[in-house]
Amino acid sequence: MRTPRGHWEGELSASALSTATAISALSALVLHRAIEPSEVESLIRQGLAYLDSQQNSDGGYGDTDRSHSNIATSYLVLAARTLAVRALQPPGSFPSPPDGRERPNARTRLDDYIASAGGLDGLRRRYGKDKTFVVPILTNLAIAGLVDWKIVPRLPFEAAVFPGSMYRFLQMPVVSYAIPALVAIGQVHHFRGPRTWWPLRQIRSLAVAPTMRVLQRMQPDSGGYLEATPLTSFVLMSLAASGRGQHPVAIRCMEFITASIRTEGSWPIDTNLATWVTSLAIHALAQDPSDDGSWATPSLIDWHLGCQHQKRHPFTGADPGGWGWTDHSGAVPDGDDTPAAILAIDQYLTQIDDPARMTAAQAAVARGASWLLNLQNRDGGLPTFCRGWGKLPFDRSSTDLTAHLLRALEAAERIAIVPADARRIQTACQNGLRFLRRSQKSDGHWTPLWFGNQDHPDEENPIYGSGRVLLGIAELPSMKEAAASAADFLIEQQNSDGGWGGGPSRTPRSSLEETAVAVEALVAFARAMMRNRRSGAVGPGIASDQRAIAPPPFLDEPSRSTRERLCREAILLGVRFLTDAVVSRQHRDPWPIGFYFAKLWYHEKLYPVVLPMAALGAALRCFPPSNENRDSQAS
Repeated sequence: MRTPRGHWEGELSASALSTATAISALSALVLHRAIEPSEVESLIRQGLAYLDSQQNSDGGYGDTDRSHSNIATSYLVLAARTLAVRALQPPGSFPSPPDGRERPNARTRLDDYIASAGGLDGLRRRYGKDKTFVVPILTNLAIAGLVDWKIVPRLPFEAAVFPGSMYRFLQMPVVSYAIPALVAIGQVHHFRGPRTWWPLRQIRSLAVAPTMRVLQRMQPDSGGYLEATPLTSFVLMSLAASGRGQHPVAIRCMEFITASIRTEGSWPIDTNLATWVTSLAIHALAQDPSDDGSWATPSLIDWHLGCQHQKRHPFTGADPGGWGWTDHSGAVPDGDDTPAAILAIDQYLTQIDDPARMTAAQAAVARGASWLLNLQNRDGGLPTFCRGWGKLPFDRSSTDLTAHLLRALEAAERIAIVPADARRIQTACQNGLRFLRRSQKSDGHWTPLWFGNQDHPDEENPIYGSGRVLLGIAELPSMKEAAASAADFLIEQQNSDGGWGGGPSRTPRSSLEETAVAVEALVAFARAMMRNRRSGAVGPGIASDQRAIAPPPFLDEPSRSTRERLCREAILLGVRFLTDAVVSRQHRDPWPIGFYFAKLWYHEKLYPVVLPMAALGAALRCFPPSNENRDSQAS
């Protein structure tokens, strides 16, 4: 699954939501005479054909082919079809699918689903106070003529004239990564919406040109903001609807969208997660007890180190030193990919035999750790992109990212940090642990930020969150009670099939992704208990290097505690679920556990491969097969 250069790209799921926004943007260009219909007609029709195949039995649309219907995607599909009709065919007609078969009840079923989901009130309820996604959807509907501009909230695009460092003080109504949408959507409302009183209208008119320069400065070389089709499409349709479909920003947006369509006529939510899945794959390979590190080729190492951002980022104003999720120009350094990259470097550092490359790797870790320390919020938690943007959901401090930070700083301190930074790291870790203690729920779980479970009542994923935090704190004496509570929670949440997560929408019930995260976390907790028993300490201790210690298995330990026994049994049941799934090739069947921006679901082809591999490798380290039990454990 590697690329010729030795890294991994993975494959994001096709997205009905992204496809709908792309269709709307291309159709808006045609309707407002920025391009000729012939330039994009085939792309629009391919997209419509894909949407034809994605309507769920309830009449609505989900983000992926395995997602429940939701009001946001359903409204975006309605807007896309409406704009496509006007752009490609005479008024009142409905575009015929390429196979020639009419589906006359598709629109009726979609309308019925939207009504049953609460219509516009249901859309607003889904996002609450966060306008990051609800305003773009309403704008899309207004451009399509489906709602009046009067009901579309105004976004203060004029605020973008201020330096990015001031955004967090201006109470922006959108998250930090949505400034391009703030500008473009705010401007189209200024041009197309109701007129405001004269002084404010004049101020906004004067702000159009400078904020367009901001939009242009933020646009990456690829043309796609954040490499994301939805965000880029919202910018493009807004520029087109305000008569600027031939502006250089719009042209580059269109080039990105037309280049991103897949063979089946769909668009993914993002180009790829190459840096993220490569870091995960490196971690997974290194967990194998018999791993020889041969995967750590010079080209892979150079590529991975080359993904570190070397200059101040024009999008978020982030300093150099972080990693984003992909090697494409639209990536933004963030608080999850940077710890993952540091931990991956820790895994291949021993395979580097070139002094210059070793120095480069150590320097990269030092820069990355410093970048993370500067990102940490005052509450001790780690946000995703920008320090201090804590008002809206996807800018707040995150439990899983904070635990990732702790693991990365521990590795960085061993690898590359000079003594002068030791106190700063210690303070950051103490603050992070306090944040995690405050964030733990009464039953022992944590909820993550960028991952969810579509069958959970609140679309949260306590399995992923608890697993990732437990992995980060399992060996810390000061967190022994929190770790034990989290382990108890995971053990109690194990499904009858031996796995974790999933729900009624999945067969079998459990998912490989969530099961793998739970197993790896429980293995870390079990190893800590074994070391504790071995050393005679009261609580789990911190080993100087986990990989250097091969703790004896406790399969035959007669004085095993109840928690230790239950943990062992849960791990072995989870391992059996994972191994059975791999044997039956279910690891080729990804499940939507990922969120992208404001609850846009996705699944990733590599997740059910690399996550179980990491868990199984960790389990083998904890329970190395012996001559007596090799056959029973293998089964």
